Amino acid sequence: MRALLETAALAPSVGNAQPWRFVRLRSAAIRAALIEHVDAENMRAAEGYAGTDRQSAYRALKLHGLREAPELLAVFCDEHPEAGHGLGIATMPEMLRYSCVTAVHTMWLAARARGIGLGWVSILAPEPVTRLLGVPADWTLVALLCLGYPAEASETPELERHGWQAREPLADRLFER
Repeated sequence: MRALLETAALAPSVGNAQPWRFVRLRSAAIRAALIEHVDAENMRAAEGYAGTDRQSAYRALKLHGLREAPELLAVFCDEHPEAGHGLGIATMPEMLRYSCVTAVHTMWLAARARGIGLGWVSILAPEPVTRLLGVPADWTLVALLCLGYPAEASETPELERHGWQAREPLADRLFER
């Protein structure tokens, strides 16, 4: 875990602000509260598919590993980092959050290279999670990550394996002007 965090910290950032703040979740009580929150949000999200073929498919998906993952990590963006002195964010302050996403991506690639799985939990409401973790008010939740060795290795993303959505070819997503 230490090696993954050190690698993530090498990610590029706007103005070299390094706005990411990693919170390693070790408390069983916090894990239980996160599971309760995410499960409730997951049920609420499933209601959005009511009356469609997708509802049963959605309910069959495993969308988080909060119970099983040996490591949970929350990634926050410090919206007012001292580092970087504001360079590059005068007109695009969201670049701080994009920099945090780059750190997550860097960690994801490093984890994958080591055979470690990384899941990004997005079925949550950021405000309750932020309060639960007791971080400074000017930090914004960017990611809740589950890390561990997968039960089975696969080159195909789980959602694709379970028929949720196949990857579309790059040609359908590349535009030239």
